[in-house]
Amino acid sequence: MAYEVDGKTINADEEGYIINLADWSEPLAAIIAKSEGLEMTPNHWEVVNFLREYYNEFQIAPAIRVLTKAIGKKLGPDKGNNKYLYDLFPYGPAKQACKIAGLPKPTGCI
Repeated sequence: MAYEVDGKTINADEEGYIINLADWSEPLAAIIAKSEGLEMTPNHWEVVNFLREYYNEFQIAPAIRVLTKAIGKKLGPDKGNNKYLYDLFPYGPAKQACKIAGLPKPTGCI
């Protein structure tokens, strides 16, 4: 699988996660989101940027429980809950948001 961005081919695995994390860009994220049936809003970007910061700090993509708790700590309880995150990323906040953020599939995600 691959994505086309600005005339460049970005390789991804069979589930759509990009192979080389350095290939990530906001235009690529928008293309991945569209392929997932999502239109990116500021709330989506807030979660995606949070995930990228988290990954840069801890070198791991968080599973949903860790993600929910960490977002609650940083962005507040109104955003650090399953309902809010599933409303944004209906196919699984950790899994779908990490794909859009250009991160590996979180450990423990099916």
